[in-house]
Amino acid sequence: MSTTTQPDHPYPLLVVILNYRTPGMTIDCLRSLVDEVPSLPGTRVVVTDNASGDGSVEQISTAIETEGWSDWASVMPLDHNGGYAFGNNAAIRPALESPNPPPYILLLNPDTIARPNAIKTLVNFMNEHPDVGIAGSRLEDPDGTPQCSAFRFHTALSELDSSLRLGLVSKVLTKWVVWPPVPEQACPTDWVAGASMIIRREVFEQVGLLDEAYFMYYEEMDFCLQAKKAGWSCWYVPDSRVVHLVGQSSGVTDTKRPPKRRPQYWFDSRRRYFIKNYGWLYASCADMLWASGFTLWRLRRVIQRKPDNDPPQLLGDFLRNSVFLKGGVS
Repeated sequence: MSTTTQPDHPYPLLVVILNYRTPGMTIDCLRSLVDEVPSLPGTRVVVTDNASGDGSVEQISTAIETEGWSDWASVMPLDHNGGYAFGNNAAIRPALESPNPPPYILLLNPDTIARPNAIKTLVNFMNEHPDVGIAGSRLEDPDGTPQCSAFRFHTALSELDSSLRLGLVSKVLTKWVVWPPVPEQACPTDWVAGASMIIRREVFEQVGLLDEAYFMYYEEMDFCLQAKKAGWSCWYVPDSRVVHLVGQSSGVTDTKRPPKRRPQYWFDSRRRYFIKNYGWLYASCADMLWASGFTLWRLRRVIQRKPDNDPPQLLGDFLRNSVFLKGGVS
C-alpha cells in the first residue's frame, strides 16, 4: 500500500484529492495529472480516503504502483468518514506542519479531469498575483460547455431569488444572484467551487483549516468568506480548465439524473453557514424568504404546468431543518 511521506525539501504544490467510494474516477483524475506534475517539479498528490470500505484504498494504491506514479502520488486512509473538510484537512494539516510546507495547496475533486496546463496555470496566476489568496478553475462538461464556477456569497436576498425563480425579481436582485453568468476573463469573485480550488499557504495560517463542522456543502464558501474577512481576495481563472463530472461524487447535484431527496447534511450545512456568519436573526430571515419564495414558485409551477424538477419533499425537509425548529444549533 502506498502511504504518505513528507519530503525533506520544499515542494511547490500539494494536491489533495478526497475519495469516497469513487476509486475509478479518482484513478482517472490521477491519470490526468501525469503530464501536469512534471511542469511543477516536486509536486505531491495525496489521495485521502474517507473510510470508503469498498476496496478504494487498495485499488488506488495498486494503480499508483503499477502506473509508476509513486514518486508523486500516495494514499492516506482515514479511520472514519468525517466529511469533505475533515478528509481534506487530514492531508493539509501535516503538510502545513512539516519543516518545508508548500506555498500552495490545491483541492481537487475525484470527479474531475485536468485539461493540459490546468494546474500550472493556477500556480502561475498565484505567483503573479501575491495579493490573491484563493483561485479557482473554469469547470466544464466533457464537451467543453462551461459550468458556473464563480459565485457570490449566499444572502437572505439570494435565498429569495433562488427559491422564487421569477425573472423580474432576479433582475431587481441581480447583485445578489449567487450564479452570475460565466465570466470569460479572469476576475475577482466571492467564492469558487471546491472542485478545483488553489489556496495560498498564508491563508490557512491566518484563518485556519476548513471548518470540519460542515460535513459536506457550504464549507468552501465559508472558507472563502473567512479569507475575505482576513483581507484575501478570491479569483476565477478560466484559462485553467478542468472537466467536472457534476455530482458524481455525492449524487446530490447530478443534473443528468432525476433529483434525489436532499440529505440531512445539506440542510445542516446551510443552517450552519447562516448562523455562524450572520447570526440567528439573519438566518431566520433567510429561511423565511426562501420558504415564502419556494411556496410561491410551487403554486406558479402548478398553474403554469411547468415540469417538477425539485428534489422530493424539499419544502417539508427545509421547514423541519429551519432555524425556527432547530433553533440556534449550527
